Amino acid sequence: MQQVELFPVSSPCVGVCQSNTKGYCLGCLRSRTERQKWNELMPAEKMRIIDLCALRRAKLDAMLKAKKEKGMNT
Repeated sequence: MQQVELFPVSSPCVGVCQSNTKGYCLGCLRSRTERQKWNELMPAEKMRIIDLCALRRAKLDAMLKAKKEKGMNT
């Protein structure tokens, strides 16, 4: 049994609940499907989604930083 199975995994929702044009939440960066299915998922899958959201956040932050460094408005 993995450690993650012993504890409930909290939703990464931050209460923004608006989607971008690709369907990702502007607050937590979960996809529509990930948000809709959250309560049905096993803890390991929830952790995988949280890891994906962290990668999405890092990618978004890097893109915004690059735009800012080029003098572009965000």
